[in-house]
Amino acid sequence: MRLVRYTYPNNSRSFAPAFPFSSFSGLESEIGRLFDAALGDFTSPQGAAGRFPVDLYEDKDNTYVRAELPGVSRENISVETVDDTLTISASRKAKEGEATEAVSLSRSVNIPESVQSDKVTASYENGVLTVTLPKKEEAKPRKVSVSVS
Repeated sequence: MRLVRYTYPNNSRSFAPAFPFSSFSGLESEIGRLFDAALGDFTSPQGAAGRFPVDLYEDKDNTYVRAELPGVSRENISVETVDDTLTISASRKAKEGEATEAVSLSRSVNIPESVQSDKVTASYENGVLTVTLPKKEEAKPRKVSVSVS
């Protein structure tokens, strides 16, 4: 299914609107902006094929990024951290009829500043890439005992 944005036809004649100061004057542009933000990946030329789902979760010691990359071999996956951005890039060959074409996938995720970027590890198993981002010691939760006097 292909989504096509509707554009209003231009009329050669101009006329003044009946209600020049309507409360709905900016509603059309705001709804268009909302749909562009929500569906921008699906209506772009590369489409949703250039993106893949990513889950973020954390525990008391680590932050994890899990990406689903089915059909991608380990050699074609690249994980890179620069400042507070984690970038996962991958490529796989997609078959369309008799011609094979390489599809490149990429996703960037902002990571918290409390991550030790020099100790990042990644594992790939059954089409799921898991990147482990260990937290700095000062960012880990501590339990403090309270004494009552």
